[in-house]
Amino acid sequence: LVTEIAVVRSTSVRVEDDAFRDRTEALAADLRKAGATSVVTAYDGGDDRLFSRDGDATALLIAPGPDAEAKIPALVEAIDRVDQARGFEAAMTGEWTTEVDFGQLSEDDLRNGELFFGAPAALIVLMLVFGAVVAGLIPLVLAILSIIVALALTALVGQAFELSLFVTNMIFGMGLALGIDYSLFILSRYREERSEGRRELDAIGTAGATASRAVLFSGLAFVLAMFGLLLVPNTIMRSLAAGAILVGIVSVLAALTLLPALLGLLGDRVNVLRIPYFGRAAGKQGAGESRFWGKIVRAVMRRPVMSLVLGVALLVAAAVPVLDIETGSAGISTIPDRFQSKQGFLLLNEEFPGQTVDPVEIVVAGDAESPSVQRGLDRLEAALARNELFAEPIEERSESGDVTLLTVPIAGDSISKEAVAAVRGLRSDVIPAAFAGSGARALVTGQTAEEIDYYDVMDRWLLPVFAFVLGLSFILLTVAFRSVVVPAKAIALNLLSVGAAYGLLVLVFVKGYGNEIFGFQQVDTVEAWVPLFLFAVLFGLSMDYQVFLLSRIRERFVRTGDNDHAVEFGVGSTARLITGAALIIIAVFSGFARGELVMFQQMGFGVAVALLIDATLIRSVLVPAGMKLLGRRNWYLPSWLGWLPDVHVEGSDETKARTAPARR
Repeated sequence: LVTEIAVVRSTSVRVEDDAFRDRTEALAADLRKAGATSVVTAYDGGDDRLFSRDGDATALLIAPGPDAEAKIPALVEAIDRVDQARGFEAAMTGEWTTEVDFGQLSEDDLRNGELFFGAPAALIVLMLVFGAVVAGLIPLVLAILSIIVALALTALVGQAFELSLFVTNMIFGMGLALGIDYSLFILSRYREERSEGRRELDAIGTAGATASRAVLFSGLAFVLAMFGLLLVPNTIMRSLAAGAILVGIVSVLAALTLLPALLGLLGDRVNVLRIPYFGRAAGKQGAGESRFWGKIVRAVMRRPVMSLVLGVALLVAAAVPVLDIETGSAGISTIPDRFQSKQGFLLLNEEFPGQTVDPVEIVVAGDAESPSVQRGLDRLEAALARNELFAEPIEERSESGDVTLLTVPIAGDSISKEAVAAVRGLRSDVIPAAFAGSGARALVTGQTAEEIDYYDVMDRWLLPVFAFVLGLSFILLTVAFRSVVVPAKAIALNLLSVGAAYGLLVLVFVKGYGNEIFGFQQVDTVEAWVPLFLFAVLFGLSMDYQVFLLSRIRERFVRTGDNDHAVEFGVGSTARLITGAALIIIAVFSGFARGELVMFQQMGFGVAVALLIDATLIRSVLVPAGMKLLGRRNWYLPSWLGWLPDVHVEGSDETKARTAPARR
């Protein structure tokens, strides 16, 4: 099966010259030695279609055979030897060459984005948040351990199920984000309890009864949100979800077990190696409260209606571009020019316009000798000729004559917006009209058609995944805070931030506003899997902040019964921490956005901008404004739900009494 095409071009000799023929036949021999099972040249059978129109280039049809992906590096080496010869250039493109290049690009993005940018940036934020080197290193170390364990578990899962190569990127990104965040919440609560005078073991116990509970619920919410993606029958989506679920579970277990053990060993030595200025407040009473955010919350609560209206209006305005969203895939045209597959794609389109390694294939089931079927084929070929994207089809028939295959080359990138529209038109209009009344059945396949089916699967599962994630989030938050108002409000605010993220994604990547500032490519579509994945990830991650913030608010409300004071205290005492946690995730996903894979640029930018909105505008303006207006109604639970368990995410009164500050 031919899956790759190599193009040889010369600036000094013509295809009919012996020097050109010798160079081409030598390359064919080298390709066979490198493992190709079949290499067809124009010189083998005299097929002039493999010569370019201007006579300066020829194409070689390559069938790599079994284990094709492993043979690509050796085939590329053979191509490069010709490319380095004086007066000649050569390049190869095709299914497996592109697959290998996507894999290499993924590894490059992981190394440059996550290891060289995301992790160091996260460490800097941790140092600033904690003001001490040791305290800053602990969450990063736990995150790295979680990533290692999750990779090992993924290797086991991969023995039983097919996984996408992008699962590694997801484990590194989510492992850094979740592993650091969960440890950050618990470690911060421990230091806060120590600053208030509790003994070390009592401080660990209080952190375990409060922050650890919040982490458990946050992790549960994230994992369940990712389970929603497992419903989608798509390998990439399930691979990303599986990686996120595994690293999420491991991160929670590490935070609940390994971290308390480390705190028991280190004690107050977590504050060792304090950083100048930032480390002055480390370990001191009241260090957890933020005066800056406290002032903002008090200002918001003095004018809650105006704050709520302005905040919502801003997010709705940001979300408006989502009305123009179109989903698709970033094809070979978006790969950087340094890769072999992109060089081959460009050379192929220059010398053989309209030809491709991914043609459209139309299968017609019906007696080819039948006049009605033949008229249908004639009408179809006439319609194809009227479309500039389609080249002349090649017709083949089965031995029995009851199946006809039309192979139709499609110009340019086979999954471009134009190609997708053309093939959709074939399926919906051209083919039904051509074979109407013939009794024949015609189906369209090929890479473009496969991509269309993939897009349709993503669209079809959008609402079920939304319903699954929203429903579970509502149930979890209702159980956690014994209120139906809190989860309803949290879901509404999360939908606002997700909508704003979608809108900004379209504005930057599709409409091209500010894309050059960030170094992003402007493309025709948003990656088909990104909206669905972004929704689930953002809901899962925002639950971290939601649960942590609301648990502190409810903790103070249960103690005092004063809603306004509880809101002010909860936001003020968690603002520095939530902002730091958000900055860490923003740094991690900015590493994705700094890469060259458009799909990960879109995902990284979407997550980063949504969490920036979530940790600032949502948490500091909309949450306090909404809770101020609702007052005690925030904690309303219908009497018929009184049977729900009281899980005390904020910690039980018994725990707080048992871990009261020691007398001095």
